[in-house]
Amino acid sequence: MLENYRNLVSLDLDLQCEIISYIEVPTYETDISSTQLQSIYKREKLYECKKCQKKFSSGYQLILHHRFHVIERPYECKECGKNFRSGYQLTLHQRFHTGEKPYECTECGKNFRSGYQLTVHQRFHTGEKTYECRQCGKAFIYASHIVQHERIHTGGKPYECQECGRAFSQGGHLRIHQRVHTGEKPYKCKECGKTFSRRSNLVEHGQIHTDEKPYVCEKCGKAFRRGHQLTVHQSVHTGKKPYECKECGKGYTTASYFLLHQRIHKGGKPYECKECKKTFTLYRNLTRHQNIHTGEKLFECKQCGKTYTTGSKLFQHQKTHTGEKPYECKECGKAFSLYGYLKQHQKIHTGMKRFECKECKKTFTLYRNLTRHQNIHTGKKLFECQECGKAYSTGSNLIQHRKTHTGEKPYKCKECGKTFSLHGYLNQHQKIHTGVKPYECKVCRKTFTFYRNLTLHQSIHTDEKPFECKECGKTFRRSSHLTAHQSIHADKKPYECKECGKAFKMYGYLTQHQKIHTGGKPYECKECGKAFSRASNLVQHERIHTGEKPYVCKQCGKTFRYGSALKAHQRIHRSIKV
Repeated sequence: MLENYRNLVSLDLDLQCEIISYIEVPTYETDISSTQLQSIYKREKLYECKKCQKKFSSGYQLILHHRFHVIERPYECKECGKNFRSGYQLTLHQRFHTGEKPYECTECGKNFRSGYQLTVHQRFHTGEKTYECRQCGKAFIYASHIVQHERIHTGGKPYECQECGRAFSQGGHLRIHQRVHTGEKPYKCKECGKTFSRRSNLVEHGQIHTDEKPYVCEKCGKAFRRGHQLTVHQSVHTGKKPYECKECGKGYTTASYFLLHQRIHKGGKPYECKECKKTFTLYRNLTRHQNIHTGEKLFECKQCGKTYTTGSKLFQHQKTHTGEKPYECKECGKAFSLYGYLKQHQKIHTGMKRFECKECKKTFTLYRNLTRHQNIHTGKKLFECQECGKAYSTGSNLIQHRKTHTGEKPYKCKECGKTFSLHGYLNQHQKIHTGVKPYECKVCRKTFTFYRNLTLHQSIHTDEKPFECKECGKTFRRSSHLTAHQSIHADKKPYECKECGKAFKMYGYLTQHQKIHTGGKPYECKECGKAFSRASNLVQHERIHTGEKPYVCKQCGKTFRYGSALKAHQRIHRSIKV
């Protein structure tokens, strides 16, 4: 112990006697040999820090730990100027700059910067998890992870940000968070030059360029870039969700997802966009959102050259080339490329809509759909097109709109050759050819290709019109109908036909009009061969052959093929009452 202290003094470190006072050495009433004493010290942590009550197995470790409190970091990196508490930490850090990874895993060939990282990594292959939580029984590979995990049960967050007051369970998380305020992004990708505030984000991003997926699920063989992604995926097979929200009962596979979910109830959105003032619960959502304003797209598909603002969007897009859809709904057999899409879809069958709009009481299965809907009431449109000045309530709508100026339609239907600006539109269109209509109205048994069409149709039976025009008080079943109606008051017609110069209030009206010039009628009736320019017109026409009359008058029970015919008929009853 004394020798260790002399070594520290020889390094020119200013160690006060008070540091030694942090060491509480236990006394033993009976005589114990030095060999026995060493075994006790190895087994027990007898040295306690008075500042934070953390315990250590040696006095030297306690002295090193004390630097956390006195913020003493004498070892400086000449590359970036970052300081460290020990020479060993500096050596490890310098390997980030040099790229040196001298420790190789014999199982998978992956290299690491330190022997400790290799030892911990090997536990992924052996499945060894030596640290178990006494509260819930969850086991961890790292000792630090169980300390962090236990704070979920206790709620302890001792590290507070002086800028915004946000508290954290770990000092490391606080330091990373502070980069949000400073704008510091010290980790740079050598491939594309993108910078990151966290090393883990850089590592995750780097795998996009290499396509490396070292973590493989033993159940289905699916591979992942990160260990935690594999852990989350495995819950698909086990169905285990140990973290349950007390507010709404929703369960989560990981503590991190659980903590993020809780912000929905608390309303915490600490990250604000400087461009449009939109706030976010997660910093990564803010950085993803900012790409809408900059137009930056760093992630390119090697198959077709299409670029994306986020790696996750590229990952989703790549499945359009492979056609991979491993997640199947047990209720209706529909398959999905991502597990998240399956989870969203399953809510259609359960009918669960937990998120309610306070303005009109409309409920939603997804929180993001609620926030998108709320913009209808506020009229907030933060995303403006730089070409024509048109504003949108969501960034995704702006991205879709931009393609009206570029004319870009990269997605082509193999059946009829029709092209689309978005892959989602192509998917929707293809259902016209397959004829699949899995969504049925319980009132009139009418079936629909899309769930949203079913929900819109159901309002016919309820007469519900939640969307009201603030100018004239007229109400509508759909938000799109309200938007179209509002253009009457604004008297704007930004969409002009290049053929004849006629202008339209909505882009949909323009595309419909353009078919007059092109003569395009891709939708053909299988019964009589009559062709139509719109799929909805074909659907209406087919009722002539089937005899279907889904619109029922509640007054007299008379049925009609079209909603417009029902409306015209209902005027008869109104005039009789008058």
